[in-house]
Amino acid sequence: MTGRSSRREFIAGMGTLAASSSLSGVALASASQSPSAQLAKSPFKISVITDEISQDFGHACEVASQQFGMGWVEIRSLWNKNIVNLDAKEISQALEILKKNKLRVTDIASPLFKVDWAGAPKSKFSQERDQFNANFTFAQQGEVLDRGIEMAKKLATDRIRCFDFWRLDDQAPHRKSINETLHNAAEKAGKAGLILILENEFACNTATGAEAAKTLAGVTSRHFMLNWDPGNAAKLGEIPYPDAYQLLPKGRIGHCHVKDVTKTANGYEWAAMGQGNIDWAGQFAALKRDGFHFAVSLETHWRGAGTPEASSIQSWAGMKEALQKAGAI
Repeated sequence: MTGRSSRREFIAGMGTLAASSSLSGVALASASQSPSAQLAKSPFKISVITDEISQDFGHACEVASQQFGMGWVEIRSLWNKNIVNLDAKEISQALEILKKNKLRVTDIASPLFKVDWAGAPKSKFSQERDQFNANFTFAQQGEVLDRGIEMAKKLATDRIRCFDFWRLDDQAPHRKSINETLHNAAEKAGKAGLILILENEFACNTATGAEAAKTLAGVTSRHFMLNWDPGNAAKLGEIPYPDAYQLLPKGRIGHCHVKDVTKTANGYEWAAMGQGNIDWAGQFAALKRDGFHFAVSLETHWRGAGTPEASSIQSWAGMKEALQKAGAI
């Protein structure tokens, strides 16, 4: 071997080593990327409903921020009180906890309109009273909306969640009046600079994607959007993605709840994320494709891991995997 060829080989070898070191550095940087930095790159605001972890708001926020790496939370109930029932001291404490954990609020998950529709037969679902430490009457719904607006302002969010009244066997005679009520509430929220997001809830009149599309068509306020919940739609036997999702006006989806269900001999039961029937990777990919940039919020519901916190930790792992498959984180 000549000195010249030896020198060329040495230089080439050094170039290969440099390139290899550079690639290793990129791989190392990617591998060491913090969970929060990874989630921050998502087109979505990745969130969890805090009471799905714990009623201890401080602890729930620590798990969401430090363990999950999230920058967002959704608030429904905390310290065994509904969000709209907090007093001034509790609001101040909640704000301190959010600031400490560098968290922002996706929406006020209020119980608005999760009541019987006045003048209609009592719904068989109204006995469930699943209102997360809230129990308001039909006559108090104006107060609930006012409190929701107040809380949204104080917690620096631009949207409030609502429902479509407990499910009736025949909603047709009341549908026009219900739509007017939803429209008026949305307009009131709009005057405050806020959006009213309607959750499709299996125990309410708007339960499925097909019903959500009809309700959105009947309530045309630009301040009224859908809180799309594929899990609730699946509870009534609908295939949420792709079937139901295809029916929805994509520009009016303003929030998304994330949970899974599985079919059993007795109907449908909640499941750990990724262990149920819903194609969440496909749903996330479709939301990304269609320009959705609002919150995807984990609402575990499943309790198979023994505690809300353990179940949410396991479901977050399934949600994160689906987000990765969809190219959303």
